Amino acid sequence: MRIAVLKETAERERRVALLPDSAAKLVKAGVEIAVERGAGLSAGARDEAYTEAGATLAPDARAACAGAAVVVKVQPPTRDEAALLGQGTVLVSLLPVADHKDLLALLAERRVTALALERVPRITRAQSMDVLSSQATISGYKAVLVGASNLARMLPMMTTAAGNIPPAKAFVIGAGVAGLQAIATAKRLGAVVSAFDVRAAAAEQVQSLGAAFVATELASEAAQDKGGYAKAQSDDERTRTLETLDKHLKDMDLVISTAAIPGRRAPVLITDEMVGHMKRGAVIVDLAAETGGNCTLTKPGETIEVNGVTIIGPLNLASTVPVHASQMLSRNIFTLLQYFVKDGTIGIDLADEIAGAMAVTHAGEIRA
Repeated sequence: MRIAVLKETAERERRVALLPDSAAKLVKAGVEIAVERGAGLSAGARDEAYTEAGATLAPDARAACAGAAVVVKVQPPTRDEAALLGQGTVLVSLLPVADHKDLLALLAERRVTALALERVPRITRAQSMDVLSSQATISGYKAVLVGASNLARMLPMMTTAAGNIPPAKAFVIGAGVAGLQAIATAKRLGAVVSAFDVRAAAAEQVQSLGAAFVATELASEAAQDKGGYAKAQSDDERTRTLETLDKHLKDMDLVISTAAIPGRRAPVLITDEMVGHMKRGAVIVDLAAETGGNCTLTKPGETIEVNGVTIIGPLNLASTVPVHASQMLSRNIFTLLQYFVKDGTIGIDLADEIAGAMAVTHAGEIRA
């Protein structure tokens, strides 16, 4: 069986789906690995490292895909790449269906089984395949660094010959994987950190990292779904949340917003009016920019200033740390392939809890 690893061509994408160490384990298990030349260079993986791992190098995507039973990527394939996939090929990549309806139609037409990495179910046996969590760890860490580099002040408290410098105040909205990593990073850098989440279960996690949990009375067990994600709030709950956030934001220097609802637009938690109440020099890093943003003023991929407040809408932040992001991603994908590949062949049974959740096209049909 042949697995093809393609070079990423999407803007800002520097990760690779499979690194040499994971490729070596698959080769040892009897799988042939074909890697498009240069696929891992941005993530610190030389072509020679792949050949040393037992993989073969292909001059281009067409050559890599020839005869491949499985094709692995980070970003969704282009239409040209999708046209290289033969009938019955299994595609493994990120594939947000709302943004790629035409691509899904093409994949279904070619009878490709497409497994969307962002759809790995939140169950115990799939934890090691959870790409969203691994990449959110990177994003939460990097968001604090991006925010700190745009602040006109330092984060930690300092005692100097020129006097004392008080610590900056950092506020994290949303205490999922990205939010918790942002809290930990801001604490390590010396900020006074507080956080908010609508899920009651998040309070203990926030406090365990040494941060203050804001408005415990607004968090509830009912705000969390079976997968552990936050549910959309009612109008009354949202009004009370916005009022609380508005009061708290006024004193903050750095705000990292990470709130998201799977499959839906990111909840709006920072309005124009609230930004107007913030102090000049404050910085907002909106990690929800790719799904509409938690701040109404966020412009995806841009950094703007409104009333003296800097608002940053980063895209694909995990890819800016390509070495470690690829290490984690590669391990996720290796575990997933190890799960589906048996006796030298890959079998996708939609009755399986993991395959059924991930498959967005199969046997000529769109399942999203």
